[in-house]
Amino acid sequence: MSLHQAIPAGGRGMDGVIKLALLAVGGQGGGVLTAWLEAVARANGYVAQATSVAGVAQRTGATVYYLEIAPAGPRAPVFSLMPAAGDVDIMVTAEMMEAGRSIIRGFVTPDRTTLITSTHRALAVSEKMVPGDGIASSEEVIAAAEVAARRFIAADFDTLAIAQGSVISASLFGAIAGAEVLPFPREAFEAAIKAGGKGAEASLRAFAAGFAAAQGPVALPVVAKARAAAPVGSARLLAAWSALVDRAQLMPDAVAEMAVLGLRKLVEFQDLAYGAAYLDRIEAVLARDHAPFELSKQAAKYIANAMAYDDVIRVADLKTKAGRAERIAVEMGAKPGNVVQLTEFLHPRAEEIVGLMPAKLGTKIEASPVWMARLDRWFNKGRRMRTDSLRAYLMLYILGGMKRRRLGSLRHAQEVAHLEAWLGVAMSYLASNYDLAVEVIRCRRLVKGYSDTHARGLSKFDRVLAGIALVAMRPDAADWARRLREAALQDEEGKALDGALATVRSFV
Repeated sequence: MSLHQAIPAGGRGMDGVIKLALLAVGGQGGGVLTAWLEAVARANGYVAQATSVAGVAQRTGATVYYLEIAPAGPRAPVFSLMPAAGDVDIMVTAEMMEAGRSIIRGFVTPDRTTLITSTHRALAVSEKMVPGDGIASSEEVIAAAEVAARRFIAADFDTLAIAQGSVISASLFGAIAGAEVLPFPREAFEAAIKAGGKGAEASLRAFAAGFAAAQGPVALPVVAKARAAAPVGSARLLAAWSALVDRAQLMPDAVAEMAVLGLRKLVEFQDLAYGAAYLDRIEAVLARDHAPFELSKQAAKYIANAMAYDDVIRVADLKTKAGRAERIAVEMGAKPGNVVQLTEFLHPRAEEIVGLMPAKLGTKIEASPVWMARLDRWFNKGRRMRTDSLRAYLMLYILGGMKRRRLGSLRHAQEVAHLEAWLGVAMSYLASNYDLAVEVIRCRRLVKGYSDTHARGLSKFDRVLAGIALVAMRPDAADWARRLREAALQDEEGKALDGALATVRSFV
């Protein structure tokens, strides 16, 4: 009989030792959970040893917590410091992709391991870096877990904990108890939480939710979706706003819903007149469109994004918006009386500074290498500003209030020119290839962000449109346009786009 065959799921091996591993990232309370498990074991006549190896911060790696427990006896057991592949009884992961990593590393085996995981996602840096959708598939991890683990328990333990005013460590602790993989009663687990004192009530509620989820399917708490705040202002302004909304709602239903959202975004970005200009552009597209109006629907989305570009004024406005400091304090878990210091990192280039200038002056300075080098030397350096201090907050607040100057700035002139050129290209394909015109509209997705990110997006956008021009006369031009766009979204450097363009050039 092999060693693995002698170990039941969540039981103990031939050496009498129960082995539990936990993968958690910063802020998930992995250390607290491990301490609770140690306390439960020792309070019930077991000896325990816990170790941890910290991962890299900022969600590029999880901390591995490892716990071994055994009944106290005349001879002290010899414990291991780290989990070994094929030698883990209980694997607990505080996030879905960590479950996948535990399987890849061999910690989960079908003859032995109980795998307990939360199904929510905390995106890794590698996923966030992808310009498009780089989110890994949770379904693939679930399918692998059902094969790799002897017993698989999965639920959104993060949402369950938040609904009880606690954190995921408490609901996972409840899941371990509810899975009945440790030889201790529920009361022993609850006693460990109570001994912690502060915050015990919320932790006990989350524990109970996790316990129930481990023993059977539970309904997740319903989280009310945030609704857009009702507009406020004078009677005259509210009447003008209502007139714009009525105008948008006269469009076909497929377009109207997106147009109202875009209108709200642009009125907040600038003013009512700017919102009216947005509707003018949508109506111009709609006049040349036909049912089911996919072109106009996509135009309503991407024209709004193009008109609400990220300039210095918008960035400053977002950083000083009412309620932002309170939201960050809540996300950081700050309690009443805690002092929260908020530091903003700013790195403006000469282009951002020139973009704030009046269009004629900015154009002249931008054409001067001497002045651009001088501005770059003055401003292109990392700056840290404490916006919880009055001085830094006022600087950004004043900058964010410069909306009236925006429409006369060089940056606005550049954005309008780019917008008109992009729409012109899309509409030029409309008569010959409707689907291609739609795909060109969608290419605006490539342009996003601020500073260097915006510059890289523009470069990819231009290269994609140049590639589309090469295949525009082909019957499958729309499909190639989609391929080029998706390739541009695969990586920041544009290597996938290089390959796609090389393929296009090989047959044109």
